[in-house]
Amino acid sequence: MGIFVIAFLPAQKKITIKGSDTMVILAQKWAEVYMKKNPGTIIQVTGGGSGTGISALINGGTDICNSSRPMKQSEIDKLKSHYGSPGVEVPCAVDGITIYLNLANSVNELSISELSDIFTGRIRNWKHYGGPDAVIKLYGRENSSGTYVFFQENEIKGDYAVNCQTLPGTAAVVNAVSKDKFGIGYGGAAYASGVKHCKIRKDDKSQAYEGTAENIKKGVYPISRYLYMYLRNRPTGDMKKYIDWILSVEGQKLVSEIGYFPVK
Repeated sequence: MGIFVIAFLPAQKKITIKGSDTMVILAQKWAEVYMKKNPGTIIQVTGGGSGTGISALINGGTDICNSSRPMKQSEIDKLKSHYGSPGVEVPCAVDGITIYLNLANSVNELSISELSDIFTGRIRNWKHYGGPDAVIKLYGRENSSGTYVFFQENEIKGDYAVNCQTLPGTAAVVNAVSKDKFGIGYGGAAYASGVKHCKIRKDDKSQAYEGTAENIKKGVYPISRYLYMYLRNRPTGDMKKYIDWILSVEGQKLVSEIGYFPVK
């Protein structure tokens, strides 16, 4: 009779991450590099938007939520009601929200108030800003997006124009603007390929700045924000090990490589 040898392999540890589409490419890069260094860990990353990720965190559908906006007090209250904890917020990167213009557009800079006028529909023609006599085409994110919420609440401070086309991801916004010479959109800096980066002025008297790493670090680019990871409770074990690595020099170096900016 033959002898059967059964090899008991160590159980793999799985961490699920869901949320911000802005953060997907960064979160996937973190996961890829970390799993190579820690083959006993599986990290599953999906998008869907910050709001979707926060709902999943509250409902127990994910271990970590990625969010490009801070959690609302109502969401924190729901976490506390479900788990007896208001959750844990981990700022893990900085993003300059980039305003995308088509490469053929002669407009190169706008102020925050001008962005508000454009995205609320108060101004509808590029000639108002020294551009072509053409209707401005608006492209933005869906309302489950943290970028949608952040941009609305902090920059345009009003309702989006009804003709603003909402698209299911930042890459789709960039693609739309790259093909529409009268288009304008917004999203994470890491996605801005094949479009013009519009320089932004804080007000009409200020100098316009592009959302570069240097300008964001100096605090002169007026549309910057933290990107967050949220957890239900203070991390322990493998979860803590992973988050500590993300915040380490090695993890933060990947932030720069992707096109965002380190928190340290």
